[in-house]
Amino acid sequence: MTLYKNSNELDQLSLGKPTEYCSTYNPSLLQGVPRSLNRDGLNIEAQNLPFKGEDVWYGYELSWLNSKGKPVVAVAEFRFDCTSPSIVESKSFKLYLNSFNQSQFESFAEVERLLTKDLSNTSGCNAVVSLFPVDTCEALEIAKSTKTKCIDEIDIEINEYDINPSLLVNCNKDNYVEDRQLVSHLLKSNCLITNQPDWASIYISYSGNEIDEAALLKYLISFRQHNEFHEQCVERVFTDIQQHCTPEKLTVFARYTRRGGLDINPFRSTESIKAPALRTLRQ
Repeated sequence: MTLYKNSNELDQLSLGKPTEYCSTYNPSLLQGVPRSLNRDGLNIEAQNLPFKGEDVWYGYELSWLNSKGKPVVAVAEFRFDCTSPSIVESKSFKLYLNSFNQSQFESFAEVERLLTKDLSNTSGCNAVVSLFPVDTCEALEIAKSTKTKCIDEIDIEINEYDINPSLLVNCNKDNYVEDRQLVSHLLKSNCLITNQPDWASIYISYSGNEIDEAALLKYLISFRQHNEFHEQCVERVFTDIQQHCTPEKLTVFARYTRRGGLDINPFRSTESIKAPALRTLRQ
């Protein structure tokens, strides 16, 4: 972890430091964190990623004033391709969104345009921003999948709560499965800087030799005292499963609970597909 935990880039972040809140539009509040700080430790090269995917964020506390001074509220969807050079640091993101509160804008379209421009500049990619009225965001309807198996009821004994990839035992070579869909709601990690807990449901879909589900559950629980950003945890899960279980196809999608009006939902896959609309009850 020292590869990025002690880096100069993290020292410069506002995360974990006293903050003054700004309520007038201020894009300079946004801060980026290079993805390479984590990927170097996983031996992932920017030009040869072992996955495709995106980070999907939802903002629930976005508001501004219209041209007559009347407040407007919206739900926002933000999408960042996993090939972007940087992630947007979440506290700076919250402070930036808060800066819209007392600023006047002509329309949803103007706010959407500014959000797109500022977030693209910070992440280094073409961010995709969509704004919705608070009662009509179809992507945030609570969804259930009858094909997904929850592995949380498996009776296991575990005393390891710091990340341990060796818990992923060998796959069952005699049992090939197609499009197996698993979920665990027991994923917990901690913020790299503040040590605050991060909670998530993690969806794992794969085709290939059957993965030992008790071993997988133990591995996911071993993140419980692990300190890392959301996106980094998901890439670690993806690369560890890929290395130890060698599936032919693999998708990992974590739905994190919101903090400060934002939830972060990293999606990584061997396939060229977009993150599905899948809101959980805890979100």
